[in-house]
Amino acid sequence: MLVFLMLFGLLQAQTLFTSTIPPADLQNKQAVLETSGGTIVLDLLADAAPNHVALFITRAREGAFDGTTFHRVIAMGIIQGGDPISKDPAQKEKYGTGGLGVLRFEPNDQKMTRGAVAAVLVPGRRDSGGNQFFICITDQNALTGQYTVFARVAEGINIAQKISMAPAEMTVPTERIEITKVTIRDKPAPVPEPFLTETNDGLSKYRAVIETSLGNMTAQFYPDRAPTTVRQFLRLAQSGAFDGTVIHRVVKGFVAQGGVMSMRRELLDEKQESYVRRLPPEFNATPHEKGTLSMAHGDDPGSGTSSFFIVLARTPALDKAYAAFGKVTEGLDVLEKIEAAPVNGEAPVTRIEVIRVRVIKP
Repeated sequence: MLVFLMLFGLLQAQTLFTSTIPPADLQNKQAVLETSGGTIVLDLLADAAPNHVALFITRAREGAFDGTTFHRVIAMGIIQGGDPISKDPAQKEKYGTGGLGVLRFEPNDQKMTRGAVAAVLVPGRRDSGGNQFFICITDQNALTGQYTVFARVAEGINIAQKISMAPAEMTVPTERIEITKVTIRDKPAPVPEPFLTETNDGLSKYRAVIETSLGNMTAQFYPDRAPTTVRQFLRLAQSGAFDGTVIHRVVKGFVAQGGVMSMRRELLDEKQESYVRRLPPEFNATPHEKGTLSMAHGDDPGSGTSSFFIVLARTPALDKAYAAFGKVTEGLDVLEKIEAAPVNGEAPVTRIEVIRVRVIKP
């Protein structure tokens, strides 16, 4: 989706910004945006755009963003905010014209992908950045290189996405979406990934409860046979990545398949997305029989990521060709309901939703 940034009204001339922050103090910083729709955390990219980051930090510490609004939204496109004029509800017709013309363009190799944060520009004036910024809700590849990307959403991309969907007239929200406070903090130390250091014995004690619109199934795991696959499935499940996905394929007497993230009700957040990785082909001798949980892949055996299938009947052709990593131990009657569901080709006629996948340790 390609979006265009527009400004309305007259723009006053501004003096170019000069940073007083030592370069070392720009490193490893985050901005926490508390909004009326939820909290959004940005990683500030000082190496890519030091002047833009310095201005953002300076303005945030001055309270310049507090009480401003996201004054422009494009559903599943961008959200735009940071205009100091937007603090005043009485000047709504001028929103989008303030705080610009103080920064020179800083070219970098950052892409305009989902979560990118870039400086708004006056049309036709490359060196006109300032307080205003926009957040990409979806990839805006055609804008790459045209705007300075100075931050990326670290947490809260789904909050930004919901803001983009707010009711609007000609991209102007019908109700005020306020940025109540922006604070700058040091980037926290990384949190260790879940299940990364668990032994195979420890992993084998976990169970996953797959809650579907037709009932619940419980699965056990075989980490001694497919350890990387088990870890990835558990991470995706615990993060909520499977929640709102579907059983999109049912072939009677063969498999029921789900876990495709593009069929999820909502886009993944940044943490969930980081867990969707290509898996090594951990093929093993586990027989693919009724209830076996296995990882799907394309023509490339190492192309599996999140899509899994549950075997509906003994199928020797799948043995040693797919990574069997677990088995349904409870809820086989639910699996039979899934198999019996009406299909159009291989697609269920009625949506079979994976409501959530809960990770438990009995």
